[in-house]
Amino acid sequence: MVFTMKSPDGLYHEKQHNPRGDPMNQTLIFHIDVNSAYLSWTAVENLKNGDTLDLREIPSIIGGDMSSRHGVVLAKSIPAKAYHISTGEPVAHALKKCPNLLLVPPNHKLYSSYSKRLMELLITFCPRIEQVSIDECYMDFTGYEKPYGNPVAAALAIKDKVRDTFGFTVNIGISTNKLLAKMASDFQKPDRVHTLFSEEIPEKMWPLPVRDLFMVGKSSAAILEKMEIQTIGDLARTNVKILESHMKSHGRLIWEFANGIDHSPVHTEESELKCLGNSTTLAKDAQTAPEAKKTLQALCRQVSSRLKRYHQLAGMVSTELRYASFVRVSHQMQLPAATDKEEILYRHACLLFDELWNGEPIRLLGVRTSKLTDEPEPVQMTLFELPKTQKELRAEKAMKSIQERFGKDVIKKGV
Repeated sequence: MVFTMKSPDGLYHEKQHNPRGDPMNQTLIFHIDVNSAYLSWTAVENLKNGDTLDLREIPSIIGGDMSSRHGVVLAKSIPAKAYHISTGEPVAHALKKCPNLLLVPPNHKLYSSYSKRLMELLITFCPRIEQVSIDECYMDFTGYEKPYGNPVAAALAIKDKVRDTFGFTVNIGISTNKLLAKMASDFQKPDRVHTLFSEEIPEKMWPLPVRDLFMVGKSSAAILEKMEIQTIGDLARTNVKILESHMKSHGRLIWEFANGIDHSPVHTEESELKCLGNSTTLAKDAQTAPEAKKTLQALCRQVSSRLKRYHQLAGMVSTELRYASFVRVSHQMQLPAATDKEEILYRHACLLFDELWNGEPIRLLGVRTSKLTDEPEPVQMTLFELPKTQKELRAEKAMKSIQERFGKDVIKKGV
């Protein structure tokens, strides 16, 4: 199969691709990411309202009041990037690097509006979409590429339609799984389409610094560099047992990612009841594990309530973190037995949190359950679970009745 590719010189070139057989028979995942979303959306809106200055063409950032928790760089222009300004750093530091930097406060209502309109456009190309943040989503595009001839042609059509419709640009990464599609979308920006299929990993991904790999945070990168693991390729070629001895299960996870291994599905709206979850953006960044776990417990309580409402039991739980730098990480694990119990969900969500957290301030936390089964189905009990007594069942029923009448916070279990 021949794909048409755009090279750094701006020209389109043909490239042969045939990953492990016929790509038409394989899962095809797109990762779509808005280029400097907050800044691009602000720039487009300002130009629509008569401004002649395009924020994307000058050193500019989106950031909040320096005295508040939002006093960090949320988005930056390409000219600002030339001053080594990075997303997530304090606005005060950015202003020292570039004294003539233009600072624009965030407008989250505007961003939500543009995000909604973008998703409404994307769904006309493919309904199988998982939106993972306000400015990025995955598409399970399997089979939808046929009218375009190949996946790259389809991605180019989507990219150009977004630009022509709204005035801002996106990057689109293409692969056979979510990890590689995301890594591909982070290649050269803006307004580009990139592929990262399995046979392209040694050339396109392995030479990159190990810190560029998804799920490798600052602390993980520091550990790897002490082990003289400098590139993603170094990590991929390292004995996984050595990584596990230093970093436990997280070591195996990032080794799998370095080798392009990822089996996580695209969670689409059409499979809504295949998973249930909840997430929240914190009013103040969580700095410690106890702070974060207090929020996790509240989320598990809400998820447990939803599972009971839909008469579902969960066989798997995942925990999601988004740092103040807007880097998102998540991990999942199988439960010993399918359950809707808050305490079991919370215990395993905390285990996942301990594996994931790298010590950086946390902006968002989420808990998701999957592998759902209907409540009436027989459930295998674990060795450590005993049947509840009639007294316990009556107490739970009474507590639920009181919470439904007077609110969930009127009565709680003792700790």
